[in-house]
Amino acid sequence: MSELSTKPYLLRAIYEWCTDSGYTPYLAVKVDARSRVPMEFVRNGEIVLNISFSATSNLKMESDFVSFSARFGGVSRQISVALEGVMAIYAHENGQGMAFEPQDAQADQTVIAPYQDGDAGNAAGGAIKDAPALAAVPIAAEKAQNVAGKDDPETPEPSKKSGRPILTRIK
Repeated sequence: MSELSTKPYLLRAIYEWCTDSGYTPYLAVKVDARSRVPMEFVRNGEIVLNISFSATSNLKMESDFVSFSARFGGVSRQISVALEGVMAIYAHENGQGMAFEPQDAQADQTVIAPYQDGDAGNAAGGAIKDAPALAAVPIAAEKAQNVAGKDDPETPEPSKKSGRPILTRIK
């Protein structure tokens, strides 16, 4: 028996949190052949949709699709996107939310057992196939010089700011 995806439940939970908090929920979607969206608003194969109560009608967040009606340029359109293409749901005002890896509709849904202490790989003794791996991120050259110069007595210490923070408005 296949396991239910947590994605539709998480989408509904973040949507509810946004609306309860007074935020505007936005949905970032990777457009594919199953998506029904206004193509004139698609950029780089992606679209961001306002799915707030005031911007949509008949919003349905089901196990496979998110669908609703919305106005684009004054014209009412029926929108439908597959859950596999949903990349993120977040609050427009503060950016808080949840991001997802977009999935191909025909991607292999292999379940990998979690790593446990003492495991050296899978039962055959090899490495777990398609397991995520951590990699070191190189420090930018400027930061590397600053880190290396910490012990150097000739390197001046950055000035420490005191007092209250100052808000600078940039127009």
